[in-house]
Amino acid sequence: MQKTILFFLSLILFSCTDNKPTYKKVKGNAFGTTFNIFYQNTDNQDFTKQIDSLIYVVNKSMSTYISNSDISKINNGDSTIIVDKMFVEVFQKSNRIYKESDGLYDPTVGILVNAWGFGPEKPIENMDSLKVKELLNFVGFDKVKLIDNRIEKQNPKIIFDFNSIAKGYGLDVIGRFFESKGCENYRIELGGEIRARGVDPTNDLWRVWLEDPNTDNTRSFNKYVELDNQSLASSGNYRKFKIDKNGRKFVHTINAKTGFATESNLLAATVISTLDCADVDAYATAFMAMGFEKTKVFLEDHPELKAYLIYVDDKGEEQTYTSDNLLITNR
Repeated sequence: MQKTILFFLSLILFSCTDNKPTYKKVKGNAFGTTFNIFYQNTDNQDFTKQIDSLIYVVNKSMSTYISNSDISKINNGDSTIIVDKMFVEVFQKSNRIYKESDGLYDPTVGILVNAWGFGPEKPIENMDSLKVKELLNFVGFDKVKLIDNRIEKQNPKIIFDFNSIAKGYGLDVIGRFFESKGCENYRIELGGEIRARGVDPTNDLWRVWLEDPNTDNTRSFNKYVELDNQSLASSGNYRKFKIDKNGRKFVHTINAKTGFATESNLLAATVISTLDCADVDAYATAFMAMGFEKTKVFLEDHPELKAYLIYVDDKGEEQTYTSDNLLITNR
């Protein structure tokens, strides 16, 4: 996922002796990456333990890297698993975006994710068109159903991979918890995905710097956006890729229709919306498979989404595109 960095002019901690609520900070590791959370609670409560518990239950439901998670058991053929409400919600969101994207967003692509070496299982050596064609028989969200909170698969070899939406959903779970406790101002960042509400400690909107797509392992930031009760997610193939022994480049975004892990002309996509972070997380992944032209058309049909895109034009030159409804400020 494309990284983002949050820039704060200053972090003001209000004095507890004034009976004013403080902004608390929690940081740690989750979902294979790091998280940073700021929140303001009127009773100055510490929610660290609750945050850890919420991360645990999301992982227990949808982490493909935990062998006894619900999704891992389902992937291994256990049809008796009764999934929880979180799994149901992610399944339903995935199904909607699968249909909206004409199948380019597809969380049943897990068998291909593993085959290309981007999943928890051992990759397949010397992948070719014949092997890809065979594996595509086990891909397709229209081949799975959710009935009475149980998953039914047309073929037991179908493998779910919610990693393109579960991280964003984890932020939503924590954000909803905050809101249930009366937290009007918070910012949750996990591996570059963000859900923000209210204002930061300086009483301004939460500011997010967008990372340039550098391929030389350097990091630079020249643009920022302000989040007004919105979520943000980014995806990019310019860093997360593999080079095989023949010098071929394979990216982590798998095209669910072709089955190949090849780059589109879209290098990176940042999506912002008042929708849940799970939604923008999934849309950012879908756009990487769509490519620039299809993504631009999709955005025109979905005004609820704002996007900043980095792509390669017909001449092989890097270009940027900002949707009309998104305000980006340059340094």
